[in-house]
Amino acid sequence: MVRQKHAAGALLIQTGSFMSIAAVMPARLAHTWIDESVKMRETTVGQQCEILAHSSLEYSELGDFSYVGEHCCLADTQVGRFCAIANQVRIGAPNHPMDRASQHRFTYCPEYYHPDARRDQGFFSARRADRVIIGHDVWIGHGVIVLPGVTIGDGAVLAAGAVVTKNVAPYSVVGGVPARPLRVRFTPAIAARLQRIAWWNWPLEKLLANLPDFQHGDIEAFCQRHGA
Repeated sequence: MVRQKHAAGALLIQTGSFMSIAAVMPARLAHTWIDESVKMRETTVGQQCEILAHSSLEYSELGDFSYVGEHCCLADTQVGRFCAIANQVRIGAPNHPMDRASQHRFTYCPEYYHPDARRDQGFFSARRADRVIIGHDVWIGHGVIVLPGVTIGDGAVLAAGAVVTKNVAPYSVVGGVPARPLRVRFTPAIAARLQRIAWWNWPLEKLLANLPDFQHGDIEAFCQRHGA
């Protein structure tokens, strides 16, 4: 579990907006950067990630090169590589036991109220199993909520403010409350070719060597050049 807090002299001190081009320092993410206010429990963080202030992650995994904005909460979530999570996002918010006579936490955390009571471990095991799975290169907009058990496909976009209650197909754009499909980024054929290329598994050196191919926006040429 990565809990490293890098020396202040090597950090960009972030103030104001979430992302400021003028404020970016060269190679500031050569290593994973986690704000000192971040809270984590049983969470694994990959290489060259960023987690901004006042976010919390528990029982989760954050893939290489992914970043998490400010005031986010992730629980029981697996995040792929190169994902972008904006501010105030809530993923895997735990459910209460609506099928019980009471859905209050005294039924699963009775030890909060009496020292001799024992926690309902089965309830928490079920929570852990109801994970959110997020693919690679997913963009999650400001204020999105993703409910437990949802799978988000590679390259998907969750529009700001969406409440995602169902699985999201790869390279699709969803939005609204509850979220519904708005459009697709690419045709199914192109989406399948991109998933075969799986550029997110390339080493950083290869990504940087092919940076112009990512920047020109001709997706057909990209797929042809990289063998799919």
